[in-house]
Amino acid sequence: MYDIVSSKKMENGIVVFWAEGSALKNESFNYHELIDMKINAHDLLDRPGWYRLEKESRRILVKK
Repeated sequence: MYDIVSSKKMENGIVVFWAEGSALKNESFNYHELIDMKINAHDLLDRPGWYRLEKESRRILVKK
């Protein structure tokens, strides 16, 4: 799992960014996917550090 370090609003969703080694990687999620994962898009944009990415299953999870 990777800590999300930033996020950016796109036309149909949100792009999240995480550090993998020295590289900054990204993955985009549409709003329907975020709703299915019960992720608050506003919080993801304002507080990306509250979230982690499970890259293999392509899921965003709230840090506990």
